[in-house]
Amino acid sequence: MTSQAPLNGRKALVTGGSRGIGAATARRLAQQGADVAVTYVHGKEAAAEVVRDIEALGRRAVALRADAADAQEATEAVHHAARTLGSLDVLVNNAALGVMQPLQDLSLADVDRLIAVNIRGVFLTSQAAAALMAPGGRIITIGSCITQRVPGPGATLYTMTKSAVVGLTNALARELGARGITANVVHPGPIDTEMNPADGPSASGQAAMTALGRFGRAEEVASAVAYLAGPDTVYLTGAELAVDGGYAA
Repeated sequence: MTSQAPLNGRKALVTGGSRGIGAATARRLAQQGADVAVTYVHGKEAAAEVVRDIEALGRRAVALRADAADAQEATEAVHHAARTLGSLDVLVNNAALGVMQPLQDLSLADVDRLIAVNIRGVFLTSQAAAALMAPGGRIITIGSCITQRVPGPGATLYTMTKSAVVGLTNALARELGARGITANVVHPGPIDTEMNPADGPSASGQAAMTALGRFGRAEEVASAVAYLAGPDTVYLTGAELAVDGGYAA
């Protein structure tokens, strides 16, 4: 590979990598030279397509079924990825759930599920990855613009979980800095994905809240993740990078 492949030889795991931001991130990391493992829960065929795209670039790839809500599966996915790829240099905590409902309509099951996936799962994969990483390791978590600007009611639970991973990221930066491992969070704004399409019922309002007046693309978030995973960010840790079109401006 040439200088156009700043991640040449790096080994990465992207949780929830079968679609949306996760799939775009997996492909971008591979384009920059990384071997990539992705996890999925229901999107087996979509994950297989991501693997095929990565292999077509001449990189190694594997799809692993792992539910971030299951503590054992979340941890084992990290170890499986490291065994398959040979090591682990980059973890992208992308797997997450979103439940947008009025406060009084949220059930205990909703609370438990989002905490299990959006907080506990992120903690466990980060813990497992940190134990395997050498100096130069990267832990990158996908947060949300909603932690910086809550647009209205109905986002209490989701905002709580995404705010929690900001605190986790700051603590990881302190915990792992002496080992040369960085931890950062990327906050996407309204992004055109299957879960939040740019032609959806609330899309016009979301786009109007951004300074650029449009939805972002998953590839635009992926480019920020790839930057944080690369060699130019060794002195960047505990940071929040907003890829939100000016949503929080």
